[in-house]
Amino acid sequence: MRFIVHDAPVGRAQSNYIARADLAPFGMDGRLEQLWLTPVNDGIFSIACIPFYTYGLALGDRVRLSEGSQVSDIVSLSQHRVLRMLLMPDPDPGPERLAEAIARIKMEINAAALLSEWSGDRYVAVDVPPGANPSKLFAVMEREVSEAGAFWEWADARPFSTQA
Repeated sequence: MRFIVHDAPVGRAQSNYIARADLAPFGMDGRLEQLWLTPVNDGIFSIACIPFYTYGLALGDRVRLSEGSQVSDIVSLSQHRVLRMLLMPDPDPGPERLAEAIARIKMEINAAALLSEWSGDRYVAVDVPPGANPSKLFAVMEREVSEAGAFWEWADARPFSTQA
């Protein structure tokens, strides 16, 4: 079993819980994503991280857990969205281009006052709350897609599921 972890969850607090989301329903058999949660009440938790791989979940969504501490269903949606991007290594001209792309993306995330989490140095998940305008970030991401073969997607492109 391979675990996808959040080293620096945006909603980390003293009273967080960690639960798992099975990634098999999303074509990633044998992988689980560890999600940080904040207890709300009566067995309901709020997502306190920006999901890297789990579809249909976002920061602030309220969920219920199964007996085995796996996310079992969504209680309510926060209306936040997750924009995810995988940057591709570029053998020509080398690591300098990737470093410049990362710097541009981080700069636009900060300029738009958005929250983000990175998994390694090539994968970023960005929280897009209601009313946010990430148009300049989109422009930077589109540049990476066209110039370097990067890939981006919305995490709500597929609904959350516990069924493979």
